[in-house]
Order: sequence, then C-alpha cells, then structure tokens
Amino acid sequence: MVPTLILATAPALAACLAPAPPGAVAANAASQATLAWAPFGRAETGWAVYAPKIATEVGTACDVATPAFAAALAAWQGHRRLAPTGVFDPLTFAAMKAKWQAARPFVHIDGRAHCPAPPPPAALATAAPGESFAGKAVQLRARALAAFRAMRAAARRDPEVVAEPRSLTIFSGYRDPAADAARCSAQANCNGIVRATCSAHRTGLAMDLWVGTAAGFGPDSSADANRLAMTRGPQYRWLLANAARFGFVNYAFEPWHWEWTGEPINRPS
Repeated sequence: MVPTLILATAPALAACLAPAPPGAVAANAASQATLAWAPFGRAETGWAVYAPKIATEVGTACDVATPAFAAALAAWQGHRRLAPTGVFDPLTFAAMKAKWQAARPFVHIDGRAHCPAPPPPAALATAAPGESFAGKAVQLRARALAAFRAMRAAARRDPEVVAEPRSLTIFSGYRDPAADAARCSAQANCNGIVRATCSAHRTGLAMDLWVGTAAGFGPDSSADANRLAMTRGPQYRWLLANAARFGFVNYAFEPWHWEWTGEPINRPS
C-alpha cells in the first residue's frame, strides 16, 4: 500500500478513529494505490494524488485509511444523494469534480466552446521579479495580482511554506492567445491534457504556482510521481486550506494551476 499524506496532527489522531461504515477503511486503504481509472481522460492508478483535496472537500484532517475519513466521506455522499458507503469510488469523485470544475470561471462559461476574449493590455499588471519563478516576466489582471500578493503574504507566514524561497512564485500567468496557439501547435497536442488551443491563461485570471516538485521533474510536469509529490507538500496543503479566502480555486488535475474568481471573464468577442 502507498501511504497518503497524514493530515492530522498527533493530538488529533484519536479523532480519526471515529466509527465508520463496515469495510470502508480497508477498501479506501487498498484502492488509493490500486484503483484503475481515468478521471481526467488519462489512465491513472490509485487516487493518492487527489487525497488531500478530497479530505478537504469532505471536511476531515484524517488520512484516507482511517475510520474518520470514511465517516466524513459517507456524510458527504449522503448529503448529495449518493450511497453513503464511506468508500471512495469514481462516481463519488465525479460529483466532487463537477463541483470543483463549476467553481472555475473558465469552465463555468464553457471557455473551450466559447473562447473568451483576452483582457485589454491596460487591464494587466506585471508581477515583481521576486513574485515570479526565476524572475520571469509574468502578467495577470491587476486585481488578480493584488489578490495573489495578499495570499502569498499570508502563506509566507507559515514556516513550512517560507522555508522554500520558490514557494508560490508564478511561473505562468497571462498568455497571449496567439502565442498560446503557437505553443499548442508546436507540441502537437492541442486540446489534450498538456496544451489547449483556448487556455484559461488567456483570461489573465489563471496562474501556475511553484508548489514543489519530485526529483528530476519541472514545476508543471503532469507525471503522476510529480503531482503526488506536489500534493503532499506544504505549499499545496496551505493552498487547499486557505486559497478560497482570497478568491482562488484549483484545477484538480494540476496542483500548480489556480484561478481567481473575483472578476468576470470577458465574453467571446
């Protein structure tokens, strides 16, 4: 079994032993490393990558292989008229994914089908060198950048987050639509998981943040091992707990991708 990140602190572990539906703990412990599925269109094995986000969704700080996690999951399932088994399954995840995706402005307006117009240049602001990964030039809408700055300032009061200087630096923000289309064509993967002809980044509200990496991988590698390392790190855990307070939501497949919800997206021109 591949262990997931234990979210609960030592004094709280006793609470993770609450009663759970029969068989749920063993089922979750096994499937987190063995479930064969394709939640985002690409084959994956196990759901440990999504475990911290799922735990946050159901309102528990306990590891997935505990009775309290199963009990919290069962309650979440019951509130959504799913069978309250406490066992994680693709149907439960589909309900969670629908909720998460609907919270993303780009998805909410069906951005792929009705590609939104980019913001005017005057609406964009440039991140300071210390706010961007390796000092690269990054732009966001001005209010989105202000929200990012407030969020990052709060995050950097966490000793675990601030220990890594690259924490929550932006490595991609606004992308000019023409340049994004050119990158898409060059990578021969338009509208796939890696690159889309119409990206949320054209809105000026989406940003990719440094949330750690596994050894040998870059900050935007979608390799399963890299995504798993990211979701177990302090940066992603802090964002899960706090980003919503600043108006940011996550695309669950990419731990690094966050979108600001405080401003409407431009409708297609």
